Amino acid sequence: MTHAASRIDAHHHFWDPARRSYPWLDGEAMAPVRRAFTPDDLRGPLGQEQIDGTVLVQTLSSPQETREFLELAAATGFVRGVVGWADLTSPSVADDLDALVNGPAGRWLVGLRHQVHDEPDPDWLARADVRRGLAAVQQRGLSYDLLVRARELPAAVDTVREFPGLQFVLDHIAKPRIADGRDDRWSERLPALAAQPNVAVKLSGLVTEADWATWSPRDLRPFVSQVAAWFGVERLMFGSDWPVCLLAGSYHAVLGGLAEALPALSPAELDQVFGLNALRVYQLDER
Repeated sequence: MTHAASRIDAHHHFWDPARRSYPWLDGEAMAPVRRAFTPDDLRGPLGQEQIDGTVLVQTLSSPQETREFLELAAATGFVRGVVGWADLTSPSVADDLDALVNGPAGRWLVGLRHQVHDEPDPDWLARADVRRGLAAVQQRGLSYDLLVRARELPAAVDTVREFPGLQFVLDHIAKPRIADGRDDRWSERLPALAAQPNVAVKLSGLVTEADWATWSPRDLRPFVSQVAAWFGVERLMFGSDWPVCLLAGSYHAVLGGLAEALPALSPAELDQVFGLNALRVYQLDER
């Protein structure tokens, strides 16, 4: 099958535990993915699924990782943009962002992200120093990925309202408890975020919130359907969350599972979800 529109995977990672420590890779459950994952590992699945380009997302609070990811984007041919990391709370955040943007591969930087759901303070996003950092992100025409769960959604909503001119992207649909079959706090809080027009959402990280061994598209469907209704097709983006997804299924299984979990969509709407929205939201065609 051929696809007229560009197909974009809006969320994946690379890492190498031999070079860096990744605290979230600790524990027996993560052992299957506790090895290096490189561009060469991803080329095969991308070719098999006719994915034309990707967005590479930070894994650590590390400006050095971000610089390396930008260099990879310049070298790989398929990474169309990088969501990196900078310390939003730093007094030098503006200069730090300028150094990234104006670096040799700075044109590949499309956004920033921080592991907000790992912060002890659920209102971390509401801090004055964080808001100052977000203003610097907005001033440079970058987007901001929200890595939050239901606990952090109220602060995320307030923050998004504070920055109507900043493009936000919600990662992993805010990580609902798919394995439990329902997540009431998530269902109560996410519509307020979806009501903000400057927020898009990645249909990513779903299979690892489900039962890794037994999930099926039927388990994902109630959550995907709600997100599609709240956000609308024009703000949905496919993301594989590879290689994290390998804990629960292959790249092919993740892509096929999402396609089956989505509500009935026209070919034009599927083109939006599986590529066109990512091109627009992350301004990938301008890179």
